[in-house]
Amino acid sequence: MGEFPPEAAAALKAAEALCGPLTLEGISDRRGSAVWKARGPQGAVGIKLGTGEAAEVTAREAAVLEQLPEYAVTAGRFDGGVWYVTPWLAGPSTWDVFRPVRKGAGGRGEALAAAVGLCRTVADLHGAGWVHGDLQPQHGIHTEDGVRLLDFAWSRQVGSTPWRRFDGTMIHLTAPELAARIIDGPQPVDTTQTADVHALAGTLWTCVTGRWPLDYEAVGIGRGASVEAMRAAIAERAVPMSTSTPWPALQARLRHVLLADSEDRPTAAELTEIVEAVDG
Repeated sequence: MGEFPPEAAAALKAAEALCGPLTLEGISDRRGSAVWKARGPQGAVGIKLGTGEAAEVTAREAAVLEQLPEYAVTAGRFDGGVWYVTPWLAGPSTWDVFRPVRKGAGGRGEALAAAVGLCRTVADLHGAGWVHGDLQPQHGIHTEDGVRLLDFAWSRQVGSTPWRRFDGTMIHLTAPELAARIIDGPQPVDTTQTADVHALAGTLWTCVTGRWPLDYEAVGIGRGASVEAMRAAIAERAVPMSTSTPWPALQARLRHVLLADSEDRPTAAELTEIVEAVDG
């Protein structure tokens, strides 16, 4: 990552007010969105900068964080972009918790507890009238105070549409009905709680196997395929699911969710109970 841009100095001042004198660590920088971890004697925060097309996406995410009681955020604008500062979420991601499972080294008890915790957190978010819109294996952080979610850029309150256009997030976890709406329109397309549940089940499947739920190669969709080609195949339900089942008891339940039509899909609260009943 490059140097922290001097024009966003207000973000550093906001972080220093929370942490004291800072040391910065670059975490990611892609498509106009850059994240730093800032540490100081009084704690750690994340600093996110959005520039170009990512500026309003970053502003939208900050607005969501401001409305969620489990989170805190300070935000502002600078010449060419938007910044926000939020307390750093300390703990492993769901993907990290499942690592021993993927390696065949045990850890199913811890992984199952993490899966239940993630499902319950999504259920609580839905119960409060929100849609997350971008659930992925790295977007649940298992802290000492429970599971917290990351990346609220495509989140919305039910009944509101805070964007002019939605073209999808992680294609491999996109629900078929959402893929069809993106293709057929009209825009703006809304993220939905039922699509969240599909992505949640797909996230857990991926955490178990280390691979996406769909077997693209079975229908001749190679690694170089475009997002548009994959989206069309997903919308048509033309891609079979992977047959890899290292954890059959859990994956059989996830498979049912991933193959279900949207109206037959369980809620996140129901999925919590389904996963909780798995015999590790």
